Parts: sequence; C-alpha cells; structure tokens
Amino acid sequence: MTSCIQVQELLCTCLMRQMVCFTEPSVKSSLKTTKSKKSLSRPGVKNIVLVEGVRTPFLLSGTTYVSSLLHEGLLNKTALPKDAVDYIIYGTVIQEVKTSNIAREAALGAGFSDKTPSHTVTMACISSNQAMTTGVGLIASGQCDTIVAGGVEFMSDVPIRHSRKMRKTMLSLNKAKTLGQRLSLIGGIRMAHLAPELPAVAEFSTAETMGHSADRLAAAFGVTRLEQDEFALRSHTLAKKAQDAGLLEDVISFKVPGRDIVSKDNGIRPSSMEQLAKLKAAFVKPHGTVTAANSSFLTDGASAVLIMSEEKALAMGYKPKAYLRDFVYVSQDPKDQLLLGPAYGTPKVLQRAGLTMADIDVFEFHEAFAGQIMANLKAMDSDWFAQTYMGRTSKVGAPPMEKFNLWGGSLSLGHPFGATGCRLVTTVAHRLRKEGGQYGLVAACAAGGQVRTYPLSMHCLIAEVHRAAVAQVVKEDD
Repeated sequence: MTSCIQVQELLCTCLMRQMVCFTEPSVKSSLKTTKSKKSLSRPGVKNIVLVEGVRTPFLLSGTTYVSSLLHEGLLNKTALPKDAVDYIIYGTVIQEVKTSNIAREAALGAGFSDKTPSHTVTMACISSNQAMTTGVGLIASGQCDTIVAGGVEFMSDVPIRHSRKMRKTMLSLNKAKTLGQRLSLIGGIRMAHLAPELPAVAEFSTAETMGHSADRLAAAFGVTRLEQDEFALRSHTLAKKAQDAGLLEDVISFKVPGRDIVSKDNGIRPSSMEQLAKLKAAFVKPHGTVTAANSSFLTDGASAVLIMSEEKALAMGYKPKAYLRDFVYVSQDPKDQLLLGPAYGTPKVLQRAGLTMADIDVFEFHEAFAGQIMANLKAMDSDWFAQTYMGRTSKVGAPPMEKFNLWGGSLSLGHPFGATGCRLVTTVAHRLRKEGGQYGLVAACAAGGQVRTYPLSMHCLIAEVHRAAVAQVVKEDD
C-alpha cells in the first residue's frame, strides 16, 4: 500500500501550492445563468466552502500505477501552509493492514505536522464522500476551520489473504513452543490450504456481486441492453470531449517512478454501438444485459479537496469554488435495492434544502453501471414507485439529460472506490462556474445499499456556486 500513500502525498502537496486571491465581486447581469435563485445561506449558520479539488489521472488497474503519490498535489495548487490544516480525513475501501490509517501515513509522508490529526474512513464507493461530510461536520461544529479530505484506491495491488485454514495454522505455529508441535502443525498443511482468498466485489450479506445486482435491477425496471449501451457510449463520448477541451482541470500530472509522466485518464474509449453490441453478458450469463462496456472498470486513483469555513478562506485570500450546503445519507435493502440510493436520496436532500429538481443546474451521479443509472432515472420519474416505495404522493422527476453528467462519469473516467466522491463534488463546482449555474447535486450509490446525496446521493449533496466563482466568470466574459 506504499503506492497509495505516495499518491495521496502528491495530491495534498499540489493542492496547497497555488494561491488564488479573492476580491468582492460586483453584481452584473452578464452571467450565463438564468435569473438568480434564492441563496441557501442561513443567518447564524456557518458557510462551508470548497476551495479546491484535485485528483490523479484515473487509470485502468494493472496499467501505469505500479509504484506510485497525492497529498502534495493539493498543497501545490493552493499554496496553503501545511501548518494551517486542522484535520485530514481520507477514505479507502480495500485496506492494507500495515497502513490501515492511510490518511495519517500519507499526511506524515507529505510533510504535514505530526500534530495534525488524521483518520481514515470506509463506506464502500462513497468513502471520500464520507470523508468530506465528516470534515463539514467538524467545521460546522466549530472544532476546525481547514480540512483536507480525500480518498484513494489502488486496485493494481490489493491485499490477498491466505485461506482461513492456512491462517489458523500459521498463527498456531507462532505460538508453538516445541519442535514437535511445529512439525505436527506443518505436517497438517494440505495443498488446499495454499489456495489464496482473492478480494471479491460482493455483498457480504447476500454474497451477490454488484454486477449481478445491477443486472437484476435493470431487468426489474425494464432497462434494455440497447439503453445501457447507448448510455455507456454517451459517457465515453462526453468524457473524451471534456478531456480534449481541457475541462478536466482537477487532474494533475505527475511522474510515476520509473515510468512516464501521467497526465490523462486512460479509460476513456469512445466506441460504436456496433462494437458494444458484440460483447457478451458479464454477470448473468448468457442472457444478462450488463457487460464490461456498460460497467465501470477497476481503477487506480486518488483525489483530495480543501474544505474551509468561508470566513477563514476569505481571510487567507482564497477564492472558494462553491458552498457545500446540505447532504443526506440513506440506506436500503442490499438485496433488491442495492443501487437505488440516488432515487431515494435526491428528494430527501432537495426537501431539506427547500429546492426542487427545477432549481438544480448541474447533476453529477456516480455511474457504477449504465443499467443502475437508467433504473434510478426511471424510478425517479415514476409516480407508482414514489407512492409504493417512498411514501410520496408524486415522483420527484428525472434529471434533464442536458444537465446530467456532461463531462462523462465513472463509466468512462473510471471509479477508484475510495476516490470518486471528491471527483464528483469538484466536477459539480467546475461545471457550475463553466455553465453559469447556481445549484448542483451529487448522488452516489454504494455497497450495502447506502447512498449519500448533496445538492452540489446513496449519498446526496447540494452545492451552490460561490460568489467569488461568479465574479470570475463575469471577469472572463468581459
């Protein structure tokens, strides 16, 4: 897991080196936005802002990140003094025992003070979402003003365990006191004991892989293979367009030891419907609809964000990108509703924020599978589903596709389990500024039937463009 630590160190350092100054904007009507909506700022409630976000290129596992670093990237990009950080929180899913608190190890490796507390969280695919909202809570409670949050996953080198019987034998050997006891234990080892236990992306409670769940979910909602392939092609096409246009500005280049400089995501591969149609079912064989092409792929990568109280950010001369306004986590049945978190979380976070779907200018949903996305959109647009399963009188409505994942998503950009959340939130902030929007919403499902949602969803979060970012757009338009 040394590579994971190095990647996180590099990110943090890069994030902190580039200082951006803030000047109070004047109100102008030349923005690309429609008329300004109400602000979610509330009297007596501390404003919490996203100052900056960075990530490594997301790479197909087994390609370039064979020995690679991330904290440093964050430091480089913001010029924030290392001693100004109050707390560091990172998310990861497949942990290495030797570096179980990877946040702490990466922080020390990046040169942060050993007096800066750090801890690691894990919540499947929304681990970095949990890292961010934990930081939001620390700032909201007044305990901290400056948080570095992020996540990392290194699928090219995951821990592989001995079988349970072999582990038991080895532990017993460690306790054996005589030569006879040791020889007896060694003599009991059989070839079957040597078979390793490989990590599986499966639910512990159901023993079902997420791909099987996605295939069943797509069937339940009548999502066809054609619809899934079309959405997958859309994701790759939009990602390629965004990459070529230089819109993926959160990606930082760095030198992988012993290899070339890495500067781009390498999983973006626009194809054709004819090519996609040739692929066979990957999970439910032979008649399933989920394939390798319409699923997110195993990915190496890391991400990090700098979150501050608005007062502290402005006092230090920073120009925040967005306000982090509200969020919710929800949990559902991990067997039949494993991937439906966004459908459940979105209406809840909108209600908390006092917004409607029409108020949201930018949507960024995690694309675990094309079938999962399409099933959620159909659930959100169904009065029957809302009334039967959510206790609502009517549907919340599906996001307009002209606002949805316009720079690609996890299907094309990649999905390092512990790092995707920060990418989603940073992308929302960048799209709000680029597209002249005010509110964005992030939604992401996770193993265990959980979700987090932001208006910026199972986790959902809402973000609001910061007035400093609005001012910059005005200046660029002039």
